[in-house]
Amino acid sequence: MNGEVHARLAWVAVDWGSSHLRTWAMDARGEVLARAGSGIGMLALSPEHYEPALLEAIGDWLPVSGHVPVWICGMAGARQGWREAAYLPVPTRLDQLTRGAVAPTVRDPRLHVRLLPGLCQHADDAARGFDVMRGEETQLAGLVALEPDFTGLVCLPGTHAKWVWLEAGTVMRFATSLTGELYALLASQSVLKHSVSAARLDEPGCSEAFATAVHEAATDPGRFSQRLFALRAADLLDDSLPHGQARRLHLDARLSGLVIGLELSVLADELRHDAPVTLIGSTELCSRYALALEALGCSSRRFDGEATVLAGLGLAEANSRHRARD
Repeated sequence: MNGEVHARLAWVAVDWGSSHLRTWAMDARGEVLARAGSGIGMLALSPEHYEPALLEAIGDWLPVSGHVPVWICGMAGARQGWREAAYLPVPTRLDQLTRGAVAPTVRDPRLHVRLLPGLCQHADDAARGFDVMRGEETQLAGLVALEPDFTGLVCLPGTHAKWVWLEAGTVMRFATSLTGELYALLASQSVLKHSVSAARLDEPGCSEAFATAVHEAATDPGRFSQRLFALRAADLLDDSLPHGQARRLHLDARLSGLVIGLELSVLADELRHDAPVTLIGSTELCSRYALALEALGCSSRRFDGEATVLAGLGLAEANSRHRARD
């Protein structure tokens, strides 16, 4: 395998998050030759340790001589990362992210590293508050690479879910919700930890419980806190619920539905029934958000998170090559 990688390697794609490193060996046609990764994210590194960590992951792919372009998105470009790639303010065209790319200092002459920037937003009207993203912009660029001049509403579910308004391939504004983090805190550090266990929505009755809770929170967000405590009370008092582990799964599905429904409540005027929301991310999370949107009468479509990040990094690499030729 390494022989094939050495023969065909054109560049390396890297997604460096707070707690993970993912790398891909890419050929000139954008096909993946090999994958590698580790749990060494930004939070575990100081600037001088990035290059050794990168070489540990991709060293076997590199040629004996010459240099290989390495395009990196994510937290390696944060202020606390390898080198800061300053945020680009929105509106920003997603095919122009490379104008904010920076090159960290490297010792290995085979490495030609570029760190892509994130995006930032200043609070200049009622619809736009202070916000930042780093990493998701590259997935959005991947969407634009796959569908040039895309216009529509995009959601990237996660610990911090991003909602992004695109017009003709340009990020006009975006909003972040701490939904995933809120769920994790409630499920593990509140009184509800005694009543819930992480549930897959394909467990019996869980999808229905989830969808009902989404609708309740989205249409009546003022009672969100009351409904949270009602989960604990139902665990103690509601004889109609299943018993044992099935009970905990049912209540967890409701908890997840409530926090996602609360997130969707502020988007009531933005969600159009005649235009699907584009979801980018993992199958499990995107399926959950698709079900939540369906509960509110909205449709959606999904793009895989890995495919879009590779397409976004590929767009950056191609743009850089074209500029070099010009």
